[in-house]
Amino acid sequence: MVRLGRLVRFSVTPFLDQDEPGSNSYASKPSGEGLALFLELAIELVGPAAPQTGLLVNVSNIDKVARRLAVPIFAEHIHQHFRRGEHVSLAAVARILQLVHERLAGQFPGAQVDRLSLKLNPFRTLTMDAREPGMIYLSEKFEFAATHKLWNDSFSERQNRDIFGKCANASGHGHNYVVEVAIAAPTSRLSPPARTTPDQPKSEPPAITIGRFQSVVDSELIQLLDHRNLNVDVPAFRETTPTVENIALFAWGCLAGKFDPAQLHCVTVWESDRTYCSYYGPAE
Repeated sequence: MVRLGRLVRFSVTPFLDQDEPGSNSYASKPSGEGLALFLELAIELVGPAAPQTGLLVNVSNIDKVARRLAVPIFAEHIHQHFRRGEHVSLAAVARILQLVHERLAGQFPGAQVDRLSLKLNPFRTLTMDAREPGMIYLSEKFEFAATHKLWNDSFSERQNRDIFGKCANASGHGHNYVVEVAIAAPTSRLSPPARTTPDQPKSEPPAITIGRFQSVVDSELIQLLDHRNLNVDVPAFRETTPTVENIALFAWGCLAGKFDPAQLHCVTVWESDRTYCSYYGPAE
């Protein structure tokens, strides 16, 4: 079994009846006009590669099917919401992804549509997994700057330098870290706030909002690490070496249980654009 992914980029102009088809699929097709909504849909297929060709599916066919069947669903629902003056909530996006998955099912002989991910902005993604159709995964990237020194006092200086290399520098060194936090929630818990009039009581906020998600990550994690000397300023790392692996474990410990009713799904920490570590929690 292999997993094949294809990014389909397109734009929707909310107040135009129809978008220009466009000729540049790398940037956006349909192209959008003026200030349009740019979207990027990642389609992941799973199945066996064909022995004679080595292909699971010809990616040009993924493009054709997605633009014929999936893009019109996004356009239709976005137009409806904008013309009614309605907010396109996370719940609405989740429903659109479910409809797209239903439309794409069975369109790729020999392969199954396993996962759909919609990039809401360059740092935020909403994902639907076909194996858990009732769940939705929201992920967002955050950044913090910190310095650390990789050193174990029980090792000799030679051992530390052999193991940690330049990262064992006595004065430490810094990174602009990026941490991606992913949470999982039933789609039913992404309900938008009800519309109210002055005579109606204010409705309860939805269970999961971007603002609340960001606030939890910022207060429970980022503020503990940003512009800190990890070895000195963070008690957890006074006895534990602040490797990217241990920072991922630390981040999980800070955030687990803080998103109720959603659950923490994964934490990924990059210390550079080439080095990162993901942690999905302790094995049950």
